[in-house]
Amino acid sequence: MVSKIKGIHLKFSKYFWLLMVSAFIDFLGGSLIFPFFSLFMTKKFEIGMTQVGTMFLVWALASGLIGNTLGGALADKFGRKANIIFGLIASASSALFSVLIDDLTLFYVVIGFIGIFEDIAGPARQAMIADMVPDDLRGEAYGINRIVMNLAATIAPIIGGYMATRSFEMLFYADVAISLIAAAFVLFLLPETKPEQSDSEKEEESFKETLQGYKKVLRDKVFIGFVGVSILSVLMYFNMNSTLSVYLVEYKGITPSQFGTILSMNAGMVVVLQVLFTRITKKWKPLLTLALGDILYVIGFTMYGIFNSYGMFILAMVIITTGEMVFSPKEQTIIANYTPENMRGRYMAIASFAWIIPIAIGPLVGGFIMDHYDPRLLWYLVGLVGLLAAVGFVRMHRRNGNIFNALDRIAADPEKEAQCIEPLSEVIPVEM
Repeated sequence: MVSKIKGIHLKFSKYFWLLMVSAFIDFLGGSLIFPFFSLFMTKKFEIGMTQVGTMFLVWALASGLIGNTLGGALADKFGRKANIIFGLIASASSALFSVLIDDLTLFYVVIGFIGIFEDIAGPARQAMIADMVPDDLRGEAYGINRIVMNLAATIAPIIGGYMATRSFEMLFYADVAISLIAAAFVLFLLPETKPEQSDSEKEEESFKETLQGYKKVLRDKVFIGFVGVSILSVLMYFNMNSTLSVYLVEYKGITPSQFGTILSMNAGMVVVLQVLFTRITKKWKPLLTLALGDILYVIGFTMYGIFNSYGMFILAMVIITTGEMVFSPKEQTIIANYTPENMRGRYMAIASFAWIIPIAIGPLVGGFIMDHYDPRLLWYLVGLVGLLAAVGFVRMHRRNGNIFNALDRIAADPEKEAQCIEPLSEVIPVEM
C-alpha cells in the first residue's frame, strides 16, 4: 500500500500536490456550509423552499452568466492564479455577509453581487489542473481532485452537523477564516500555469477579442451538445446539495447530524474507492460510462421517494456514490481532453454551465414541488430527468462517439493522434 501511494505521488509534480492542498483547505470551508445552507435559510428568514430556490437562482445567474464568463476569459488572457485568489476572497465575503444580513431582499442582492466575483475562480482552477498534468494522467488527476474534495467533505459535514445544532453562524465564520487561509496559500506557494502564447497571439488579441472567443466555443456543436446533456445529469445530482437535507430532516424525521453522517459516508467512499474506480473505467467508452453513472444516480435518488427508513437512505447514498465515482472523473477528463490549450479557460467556463443552470433552476423547481405537492414526487421526477440524461449520452455515443473515443486514445497514447479518422478540431454537428 505504501509503495502504491508513493507511486501515485511521484507521477505528479510538487505544484500539483500543493494545488491539491489548497483545494482541500477551500473544500473544507465549503463543505461546512453547503449541505446545511438550505436549512440555514429556512430557519434564519422563516421561509419555505421556494424562496430558498429563488436565492439559488439569483446566485447562479450572477455567478454563472457574469462571473463564470468573465472568469474564463480572464484566465485565458491574464492567467489562473490571480483569479483563484480573487474568488477565495469573494467567497469569504459571501460567508460573512450571509451571517450579518437580516433582510431577505438585501440578502438576495448581496449574494448576487458577490456571486459575480466568487465564481471568477472556477474556470481558472479547472484550467490549472489541466495545465499541470500530462494528457495521459488527467483522469487520475481529476480523480485525485475528487478524493481531496471528498476527504474534506468526509470531515466537514460531521463537524458542520455538530456546529449547526448549536449555531449556524459558527459555520459561516469558520468558512471566512478558511477561505482567507486558502487565498494566502495560493498567493505564496503556487506558480502561474497559463501556457505561453506565441508572439503573434500576445500582440493581436485584446481582452475584448478574448471575450469574443466565446463565439467559437458556442459554435462547437459537439461540445455544446455534451454540455446540454450534462445539464440534465447535474439537475438530478444537485438535489443532494439542495433539497435532500430539508426533505430528510423536515419530512422524514432524521436529525441534521444523521444527514451529515450520510454525506460523510458518501465522501468517505470516494476517498477510499475513487482511484480504483478511475482505473477500472479508464478504458471504458466515455459517453457510455457517463450513461451508466446516470442510471446508478436514477436508482439511488428514486429510492428516497420510495423508502422511509434510515438504513435505506444510507443504501441509496451508496448507490448514488457509486454512480458519482463512475461519472464525475470521466466527465472532467472528457472536458479537459477536448479543450484547446489556448482556449482552456473559456471552454471550462462554458462547461461550468452544466452546473450553473441546474443550480439556477433545480432548487427553485424542487422547492416549489416540496412546498405545494407530495414531496416524494420530486424524487420520481428527478429519476425521470436522469433517464433522459442517460438516453442523451447513449445517443451522443452513437452519433459522435468516435470523437470522444479518439480523444481518450490520444490522451492514453499521444503517438496515436495521427491514427484518428477525423480532424478533431472541426466542428461536427450533434444530432440529438
